[in-house]
Amino acid sequence: MKKVGNHNSISRKLILSIALMLSVSFTSFAQEATPAVADVTADATATSQSADPVKGKELFNANCAACHKLDAKATGPALRGVGAKYDASWLHKWVRNSSDLIKSGDAQAVKVYEENNKAVMSAFPQLSDADIDNIIAYTSEPKAEAPAAASGTEAVPGTADADSGVSNNIILGALSLVMLVLVVMLFLVNNVLTKVAKANGIEVAPKTPTTPIWKSFVRNQFLVLVTSVFLLLASAYFVYGYLMQIGVDQDYAPVQPIHYSHRIHAGDNEINCKYCHSSARVSKNAGIPSLNVCMNCHKNIAEVAETTATPEYSKAFYDEQIQKLYTAVGWDQTTQTYTGKTQPVKWVRIHNLPDFVYFNHSQHVTVAGIECQTCHGPVQEYEIQKQFAPLTMGWCIDCHRKTEVKMEGNEYYTKIHEELSKKYGVDKLTAAQMGGLECGKCHY
Repeated sequence: MKKVGNHNSISRKLILSIALMLSVSFTSFAQEATPAVADVTADATATSQSADPVKGKELFNANCAACHKLDAKATGPALRGVGAKYDASWLHKWVRNSSDLIKSGDAQAVKVYEENNKAVMSAFPQLSDADIDNIIAYTSEPKAEAPAAASGTEAVPGTADADSGVSNNIILGALSLVMLVLVVMLFLVNNVLTKVAKANGIEVAPKTPTTPIWKSFVRNQFLVLVTSVFLLLASAYFVYGYLMQIGVDQDYAPVQPIHYSHRIHAGDNEINCKYCHSSARVSKNAGIPSLNVCMNCHKNIAEVAETTATPEYSKAFYDEQIQKLYTAVGWDQTTQTYTGKTQPVKWVRIHNLPDFVYFNHSQHVTVAGIECQTCHGPVQEYEIQKQFAPLTMGWCIDCHRKTEVKMEGNEYYTKIHEELSKKYGVDKLTAAQMGGLECGKCHY
């Protein structure tokens, strides 16, 4: 058969040549048409190379992070790559005093001001050119991609590892099968022995009738009396124990409509309990913080850091809870404005004392100086808040008997403390000795 040349290869070569020519022409045209952009990019690159992004990160967190993020709009615009968008000298003027730059009529400054809802940027005259260059260098760093999870390495709850041995289900199944085989074998052996006995004319002696054990028990009046007394005492014990647990909800941890992690807020971020529960210092009740308190921080925190995630709760889960907060308060993250469309959050109450019990948070927190963890446990470690203490009368009385009255800077108790300390012959009085066991203190 005669061989001919491959005409498809010639067509491919022609197409590749045309594509190469077009790419070269477009590149040269872009270089000629946008010299200003190229110059700004070159300046930004030179600035980022000479500046220190590590110092820039520190300066950014100290001065800029309250209103700006790198990759998302907050009160101000996202700042990643800002050095490539604007001239470095212009950025220096803008950072030091943006208001003066706007008043001067600078077209670029006015445009940025209007594009960001006319939000006034704070002036930073204390920052040097080197400091601003360091911040620009930090914002010019490329965004770090989240590491992809290796396929097949993620552990699935409830499954055994490949090298963990035989699973418990297989062992239980094998034991059940063995027991079933034994029962069947005993049944077959019994049938065989019965047939052999009949074939040999052997008669099995009938069972001698005996008095049932329950009849013997009923006829013995002493045993009936002792058993009755025992059952009555045991019933009273269990009934008393059950009644004493009514209303005691220790370790109660309900699921809330918005997942709030005390571990993140009070633990990792070290937010003081009384920042959110401010009424605990001056009021009977600690109160549930309003969503406005949450938005003091979350107006600019729309997502959590990668390190916040746990094996049980992912970063996406925490970010979703922040979005629930935004929905509840009517916050539009895109425009950074409130829409006015709010939704109530139906929080589930955890600590609930009976109506006949009076407890004053301010007297314990402000006057007595008791830490919140004394009654509420190590909340800084709780992912889900729970009731730490039983909150029973015995628990409160025990605390009053052990806790000494705080006298430092507390003139209210000075006179009564001096009189009672002489009476009891002690240097420091407990809450019980100061009247903390009187019924009217908590029940009135």
